[in-house]
This record gives sequence, C-alpha cells and structure tokens, in this order.
Amino acid sequence: MENFWGSDVWGFFNLIAVLLLSLLAANVLKKSVGFLKESLVPISVLGGGILIVVEAVYKFITGDAMFDTEFFGGRGTALLETITYHALALGFIASALKTTGGKLTKKRTDEILNTGVTTVATYLLQAVCGLVISMTAAFFVKDFFAAAGILLPFGYGQGTGQALNYGGIFENDFGFAGGKSFGLTIAALGFLSASIGGVIHLNYLRKKGRISERGAKESAISAEEIQSENEIPMQESIDKMTVQFALIAVAYLITYLLMFILGNLIPGMRSVIYGFNFLLGVLSATLVKFVLNFLKKIGAVQREYTNNFLLTRASNFFFDIMVVAGIAAIRLGVLENYWGIILIMGVTGLVITYVYNYFIAKKLFPEYCEEQFLTMYGMLTGTASTGIILLREIDGDFKSPAADNMVYQNFPAIVLGFPIMLLATVAPVKPVLTLIILIVFFAVMNILLFRSFIFKKKKAKAEK
Repeated sequence: MENFWGSDVWGFFNLIAVLLLSLLAANVLKKSVGFLKESLVPISVLGGGILIVVEAVYKFITGDAMFDTEFFGGRGTALLETITYHALALGFIASALKTTGGKLTKKRTDEILNTGVTTVATYLLQAVCGLVISMTAAFFVKDFFAAAGILLPFGYGQGTGQALNYGGIFENDFGFAGGKSFGLTIAALGFLSASIGGVIHLNYLRKKGRISERGAKESAISAEEIQSENEIPMQESIDKMTVQFALIAVAYLITYLLMFILGNLIPGMRSVIYGFNFLLGVLSATLVKFVLNFLKKIGAVQREYTNNFLLTRASNFFFDIMVVAGIAAIRLGVLENYWGIILIMGVTGLVITYVYNYFIAKKLFPEYCEEQFLTMYGMLTGTASTGIILLREIDGDFKSPAADNMVYQNFPAIVLGFPIMLLATVAPVKPVLTLIILIVFFAVMNILLFRSFIFKKKKAKAEK
C-alpha cells in the first residue's frame, strides 16, 4: 500500500529542496566572500560545486554515496541526471515561446547570420581540437575512449544538458565507462573557462579605460517590460504564471509524442532521437506559438497568452536547476584516470574559444567588437546567461546589438549545427573519418563567415 512517509514519496522533493538550498547557500557566499564577489562564477555553478564537496565529505565519513541514500529515494544520482535532461529542454521551450520583435534590416540580418555561423564554427573548432586530444590520448592511456573529445563542444558550446545527453549515449551505446561524468566535468570546466577568460578580458579593458567601475548598475524593471498591451491579466481565475507553465507543458508533451513516434519508426536511433529533446522542444514550442497566433488571427483568441517577462523567469529557473543538478551528478571516482586529459582539453577549449571569437569580433563586428566578443565567449564556454553576465559588465543597458544577436542566432545555429549532432554518433565508430569531416565542415563555415571579404577580393580582381 502507498504511504506518505516513505522515501519513494519524499525522495524527489528532498532532492529538489537540496538543489535549491545549494543555490541559496551559493548566493550568500557570492555576496559575502571577497574573491567570489569579484569573480564571474555563476551562482548555479557555485551551488553545484558546494554539493560536490558535501557529497565527497559524506562519502569519506560514511563510505556511501550521499545522493543514493534513502533520504533521496535510493536513486538520487539517477534523478539528478533526469532533472538535467528535462530542464535543458524545458528551458529552451520557455525561451522559444517568447514573442520576437519586428522586421530586421539587411545589416542586422547579416550580423545575426554571422553570429549563428560563428556559433557553429566554434563548435566545430572545439570538436576538432577535442577529438585530436582524445585520439592522441587513446594511444597512451589503456582503454581510453578515443571519441571522448567530441564532448568538448557539447560541454563548452552547448552546456550541461547536452554534455550529459551525449555522454550518456557514449556510455550506454558505445561502452564509454564514466561518459556522463566526463561530459558533465567538461561542462563544469566550461563555466570556469568563461569566468577565467572573462575576468582576464575585463581587466584588459579596464586597463584601457573601457570600464570605469566593476559591475553593471541594476535598474528597476518598468511596467512595460513586465506586461505589454493586450495580454491576459496577471491574476484572474487562473494566474498568468500558471498559463505560461501550461503552455510549456503542452509543448513538452508534443515533444515526447514526436520522440515516441520517431523512436518507434527508427528504433536504432532511439538514443539519439531522445537526446534531441531540446531541439524537438524548440520545434514544438514554435508550433504552439503558431497555433496561438493563428487562433488570434481568426478571432478565436482575443488576447496574448504568452508573457516574455514570465517566460524569461521560467527559462532561467530551468537553466539554473539544470546546471546545479548536472554538476552535482558528476561522479569523481570514475574519472580518476582521466584528470590529466580533462584538464588539457579544458585549457585548450578556453584558449581556442577565446582567440577565435575575438578574431571574428574584430573582423566582422568592429562597431561593437568587445560587446560581441564577451557575449559569444561567455555563451560558447558556458550558457547564454554566462554571455549576458559578461556583456553587462561593459554594456549594462544593452545598447549594443550583441544581446539580440545571441537571441536571434539560435535558428541559423540549429540549422547549420544539426549535422554536428548526428556526426557525434559516428565518432565512436569512425573517429578518423569524423575528424576529417569536421575539418572540412569548419573550412566551409569560415568561407561562409568571411564571404564578404573573400568574394569582395575576387570581385576586385575580376574588375581589374
């Protein structure tokens, strides 16, 4: 019989409570400890780090894994991975449901396309370097997984959720022992790289006189930012926040149905299909938004049901939970033989992402080079939120187009980057072929990225 005092009833709630408690503790530390206050480490990363330390101390004292005790239902580690997996898609769905602005000029369209291509090209560069490192390491470390390096762009470029997804695919389908923890550790190093590289660059700008004081000034949120015209009321018979979560849930239900159908049609690709939950989630959210707009157009719906302010809060919540749960799920014991490789991969990811993105920002975004660089570097080593944290240090009011570029670039980045996600599943079987394809793909992306320079020169030569 079901009772209300068993761990199967309370385990999941206890786990969520501990995750949120770690975020509160991290926030207190961030606000009160000097070096943390001056750092750019996100609170969610700090919260995950706190849980790793607590878990290590608990295991040292008791010999048991803390998250797998009865207090967490006996399967807390698996639940942490599940939370990370779902929070990734839910965060993307909440972001995709937001309404966008009006038409863009040709110049702005080119800048957004260039931002999306930069994102994909950086993924490719990270994948090439990561794969070279892991293939080399496989010659010296017995039984090391040669394709492990392709997790670098998923950990750095796409964050905790995708690092877990692909680490899980490699662990379950290709026998990479510790694949999930490997991917999650790379993602954690990505956040540290964002902080380290960001601090270095901000100090450089401060010496040049670009930053007069540390940090951006916080300003009050206007009523227009909270609620625009013709939206449903904030509170009536149903709360507006409830409506936002309902729309997110509907989109995720559609996502599951799509994955269920595709998984049954192509059973051999089931792991990959379910690993694309965030991508199918974006498509489902777009479908939900299209239906709402259609109903409004024919008069069946009179008011706006989505609210950008609340959807942003929802997406930030999901991403915070994703990061803290993902880092807490790292099993340090399974990585004891790989730390040297992981650190080499992490430092390489920092350097190549920093240098490549700064070069592109100077060449293609000269009017707001520093803003574009900090936004892209933060996003491509951590998450979009990390990019915004760095951007606010020099552009607190978001006067430059850098923040908009990061938002609108998602569509071209998803379209152009989709082959990388498929290619990642080929790497464990044919790593050398995968490396060659990645290098060719990287060259193609750079031709597309620098098309204005390449074809301008050819045109000039032809005219002579």
